[in-house]
Amino acid sequence: MGRSQETFHKKEVRNKKEKKKREKEAKRLAKKEREKSSNLDDMIAYVDEFGMITSTPPDPNQKQEVKKENIEISIPKQDSAEAPDPVRKGTVTFFNESKGFGFIKDSETKESVFVHVKNVLDEDELRENDVVSFEVEMGEKGPIATQVRLVR
Repeated sequence: MGRSQETFHKKEVRNKKEKKKREKEAKRLAKKEREKSSNLDDMIAYVDEFGMITSTPPDPNQKQEVKKENIEISIPKQDSAEAPDPVRKGTVTFFNESKGFGFIKDSETKESVFVHVKNVLDEDELRENDVVSFEVEMGEKGPIATQVRLVR
């Protein structure tokens, strides 16, 4: 069927479709232009040597060379010489003789460690301000002092 035999309604529908196509193409081109005109430099952020976010790029003259052999990816192996001494010293800050428990303040870490009478090796009762040596183990509720001895 040729165009000369088209009805008015068919011509109108075809013209609307073509107009919609042109508008869509114009919108697409306008969007492309906006994307090009948006400044990419405004969106870039840099991190300086102190870990702060800045908008200025780093100075290439201050660049430091790093050898790939010096980069450690995993946890470094610890020497056995660096192992801390398991026996610690501390001061008894509180001890309840009737209930059989108390607390020792570690002289190195200054943390409070729970102590029970069953972990005391000496027959003497512990009293407040006594200096003791002990080992630390993790219990259900936190660190516990074991192998507790009075230091004379």
